[in-house]
Amino acid sequence: MTTQATTVDAAALTKKYKKQSQFSEVWRRLRKNKAAMLGLAIMILLVGLALAAPLIYDYDGDVISQNIKNRLQPPSAAHPFGTDEMGREILARVIWGARTSLSIGFTAVLFALIVGGTLGAISGFYGGIVDNVIMRIMDIFLAVPGTLLAITIAAALGPSTINLIIALSISSVPGFARIVRGSVLTVRDVEYIEAAKAIGASNGRILLQHVIPNSLAPVIVHTTLNVATIILTIAGLSFLGLGISAPTPEWGAMLSSGRTYLRNASYYTMFPGLAIMTTILALNLLGDGLRDALDPRLK
Repeated sequence: MTTQATTVDAAALTKKYKKQSQFSEVWRRLRKNKAAMLGLAIMILLVGLALAAPLIYDYDGDVISQNIKNRLQPPSAAHPFGTDEMGREILARVIWGARTSLSIGFTAVLFALIVGGTLGAISGFYGGIVDNVIMRIMDIFLAVPGTLLAITIAAALGPSTINLIIALSISSVPGFARIVRGSVLTVRDVEYIEAAKAIGASNGRILLQHVIPNSLAPVIVHTTLNVATIILTIAGLSFLGLGISAPTPEWGAMLSSGRTYLRNASYYTMFPGLAIMTTILALNLLGDGLRDALDPRLK
């Protein structure tokens, strides 16, 4: 009995250290990529600003409250990013806009990952008619460009935060389904999966404990890059009036409002535009770095 318990403890300890060593190796390779670390640092800063937004600026007093006498003030010590046509602080709205864009982006990607990942894992693992049915449905969605599909869904449901998340999630599901399916297909027939089947492990256990964990590398990279795509789509939908409704601060909506004043108040669109560009750049740098760090052939 003691020998059996010792064997189990040793196996659990070996598994724990193996996971730790894999994480350490990925982190070591990621740290060597200066561009990826720059992207990670920018994202940590942006997430930190988004989380601290209520401590920096009061939402009711600084973000949505109108002060017409201060309208369209250029950048100065009193107004670092200037003010908009309603006299509101652009800096405050950019910081709160980060909170809006990042929260919607991460939430939409999470839902798309859960739904698309589940469908892709089932499709790749079971194959046959299940694979054909799921993939043909995904092909129907992929026949329509993702942004156009999101615009169609958002226009049908109406402008609101929940509807925007639904539209972005649905448009992202096919991409995740295909990525996860491809990853599952590469590992479902390897030796340790055959061994698990031979000892009588159920399909659900094999899928959750062996197949999916060993298929995560490309999924993590796709998730990071997809957040960037969704944030850009959020800005585009809000620019078209199909995203976040006023007066909620959002970078795309700020660009849409500021285009009228491009000639005399270019700063109005410059700062939200820079916020979008910086966020997309940081996520792409981080995604490229993760792709290299998670590839065992690039040790």
